[in-house]
Amino acid sequence: MRFEHLIEINAASVATQTVVPPFTREQLWRGLMARVHTPQRFPLGPDSCAWREVEPGVIQRTVNFGANAMKDEVQTEAFQKLEFTPQPHGDTTPIRLTITIEEPQAGQMVLRFVYESLSELSAEEAYFNEYRHNAWLHNDRDMVRTLRQWLVDEGL
Repeated sequence: MRFEHLIEINAASVATQTVVPPFTREQLWRGLMARVHTPQRFPLGPDSCAWREVEPGVIQRTVNFGANAMKDEVQTEAFQKLEFTPQPHGDTTPIRLTITIEEPQAGQMVLRFVYESLSELSAEEAYFNEYRHNAWLHNDRDMVRTLRQWLVDEGL
């Protein structure tokens, strides 16, 4: 299973940038790293997150949702890409998330989100793919909306 979508961060048109403040790549990266280090600050985020950098650019985390704990590893390519790889958890197939910062043209910046299963999905899991895709898209939009609010309120 592979699901991919783009969210525009900075529009190429100057007119749009007067309505929505543009991000610098550094500001966007700081916001994305907040998703790694403090995901509980985001809507529908976990209760807590403990993390440690095990080597440059590699972060191991334990993310807690109530009594449930999920472990993952995040590989970072500074100012370019994040890759979240979960450890297997119960009977659920692990899904890797890759977030890439792209600049298709001058003045425009987008985030590419790619969700990929690390093994074959069961028939039951495949049945719920449409719901999962919808939830991921809404969650990623909420994350960007939160980053925009932080940019305005805190300057990121």
